[in-house]
Amino acid sequence: MSRQDFDRLILDAVDKSLSSLGDSAKQTIYFHLKTTFNIKKQDIPNKIVEFHAAMEKTFGLGCKFLEILIMKNLYEKVGQSFKYKPEQQDLVFTEYINSARRSFLKKTIK
Repeated sequence: MSRQDFDRLILDAVDKSLSSLGDSAKQTIYFHLKTTFNIKKQDIPNKIVEFHAAMEKTFGLGCKFLEILIMKNLYEKVGQSFKYKPEQQDLVFTEYINSARRSFLKKTIK
């Protein structure tokens, strides 16, 4: 397994999470990301910081709920349990993604 495999897992996790809003909403979000923020769906894994910023600008505080869902789905796909601690004020989406990436790549190298 490679970085490309992990990138596919990110895309699957994002897609599954956005699907929870309904297919029309998911397609609208992808269109908005592309037209407003120049982030194509397939570029999300390589533009995770930009994706996070776009989600914050689009959903405000509501983006946290989507990011938590994305992280839960991603961690499930890499075979880890995701533990979100609401008492921690600083949920850093990009750090969780990078941690999952490191763990995934470390497991696949062994």
